[in-house]
Amino acid sequence: MKKWILFFGFLVSLFGTEKFFVVERESSSLAIIEESKVTEHIINMKDMNHGVVKFYDKDGYVITRDGYVLRFNPQTNKILNEYKTSKSAIGFVVEEDFVAVANYDDKSVDILSKDLKPIQKIITNSRNVGIKTYKNYLIFAQMDSDKLTILQRNSKEKPFFTTLKEFDNVGIMPFDAMIDNQNYIVGFFKSPYFGVINLEKMTFSQIKILTKNNQPVLKVPHFGFWSLGGKQVFIPAVGDNKVLVYDDKFNFIKNIITIGLPVFTALSPDKKYLAVTFSGEKFPIIQIIDTNTLEVFKEFSFDGKVLHLRWSEEKPHLFVSVNDTNKISVINTNDWVLSKEIFDVKKPSGIFIYRETK
Repeated sequence: MKKWILFFGFLVSLFGTEKFFVVERESSSLAIIEESKVTEHIINMKDMNHGVVKFYDKDGYVITRDGYVLRFNPQTNKILNEYKTSKSAIGFVVEEDFVAVANYDDKSVDILSKDLKPIQKIITNSRNVGIKTYKNYLIFAQMDSDKLTILQRNSKEKPFFTTLKEFDNVGIMPFDAMIDNQNYIVGFFKSPYFGVINLEKMTFSQIKILTKNNQPVLKVPHFGFWSLGGKQVFIPAVGDNKVLVYDDKFNFIKNIITIGLPVFTALSPDKKYLAVTFSGEKFPIIQIIDTNTLEVFKEFSFDGKVLHLRWSEEKPHLFVSVNDTNKISVINTNDWVLSKEIFDVKKPSGIFIYRETK
């Protein structure tokens, strides 16, 4: 056993260790957590109320509520570049040689170089959401036009895009999307179904999500809050104390009754457990669901609103963002006990993991 522990430690040191970047909503900054303690803050990061962080190789990128994209070095924690695409940006993707940003306020999509130099601005005259990539395609939804757009890259040398195909009247107010294999799946604010583009066949279809009584789910929350677990899909219900469980063909399996209105679901790396956060009076609670029995088996209550959580991929830890009391709580998932509280984090929300390679 001792030899195995030493060998595991060697592998971690060889291939990398986890570094957590936590959005500090009201102080325009990121808190950095290493080995369960705050080591630094990256400051002057614009409006971070809905800040999102993504990583590509040795680069980190942040999109801010006020339309900035910032590139930083996640090893030195230094800001490298910034570029303002609009007054309000809602989503972005990072690929090998470009960054694409979906804008709300100037109703466009921006294509930037990896060091955030402008390459192309695509005017849509609509708020744009749900931006994703697949092969040489860039796909997004036009929220005000009820339209889905597929752009195609025309050259390997330069990331420049033209319109390949558009689907009109797909549903009322598309608002979020995800990629599952070759399928672009989009949800709507005001339509009782979601839409799917098969990006190999270039076909569009509408799929109703039904419960066991064939009652439609009238509103689907942000897909970032879904969890795809092999042959199971977990969806937090809107306005009901349930997590909805479907198979990978969206056939109904079960409603899991929860303590409150679920907002966010997150699968553990081994897909054995699902962590659920809530809104309203149950904001300070998370519940853990066993994905085998499909039952709640653990519950934790905190002294403030839980805005986000993240499973470690290296250690048996679940990191919980407790906004009101300025801390990250760490649950040991071997024993299912609160094992540590990390302070010196200001109004934390999103938690993002960078795996630092040596």
